Amino acid sequence: MFTHHITFATLHLHLAVALLSTIAMETCPSAGNPGLPGIPGIPGIPGRDGWEGEKGEKGEPGLPFKSGQVAQKGQKGESGQPGPPGKIGRSGSRGAPGIPGAMGPMGDKGVVGVDKLELQSAFSVTRRTKAQPTAGSPIRFSNVITNLNKHYNVDTGKFVCHIPGTYYFVYHASSEANLCVSLVRDSEVLASFCDHLTTNGYQVSSGGLTVYLRKDQEIWLETNDYKGMIGVEGKQSVFSGFLLYPH
Repeated sequence: MFTHHITFATLHLHLAVALLSTIAMETCPSAGNPGLPGIPGIPGIPGRDGWEGEKGEKGEPGLPFKSGQVAQKGQKGESGQPGPPGKIGRSGSRGAPGIPGAMGPMGDKGVVGVDKLELQSAFSVTRRTKAQPTAGSPIRFSNVITNLNKHYNVDTGKFVCHIPGTYYFVYHASSEANLCVSLVRDSEVLASFCDHLTTNGYQVSSGGLTVYLRKDQEIWLETNDYKGMIGVEGKQSVFSGFLLYPH
């Protein structure tokens, strides 16, 4: 590049000298007269950019900031990386109650409760006699332990349903001879339980059923010809029943 600059400059100089010589010859009438000033030369061609200079040395540290000086605001830097999450702050004060929401849909109908006394029914009665019961008739249990709402009739030996629903009935009988006990609902034998005594002495038999009763239906126990039930001290016979849930 530098060689090209020199070549162009030399060529330009030669042209300028030749031009001045021609002008001088035409304007000079005689050798004895002084010559007139020549015409200014043509401006030369602008040179090209020079080579990039070397990187300068690191400058001196700036002066420390003094109180009272007005700091100039610099350009806004780029955003830094987000910092880690901070600790959970303290709980704020409780806000005011919100507006009450709309009423929800009506729920399903619940089961019938048994919290009221009139919806409760239970009894436990015992037989206290050594005499055997009459075959084919309700066995009378005359000693009352529990008779809630008096649904068991001690005079007839029958339980009368006042609350339609599902009931559980159970008996435990002491006997000194063969015994067959039936649970009867309105003259319908629901189940029979028999125990045959194989040795001289006493034995205990039991049975129970879950039964659905409608209002005014009756439940009782009775025996057939095997009627060895007794009820004495230490060898009692018990009849119990209670409402599981009404319908």
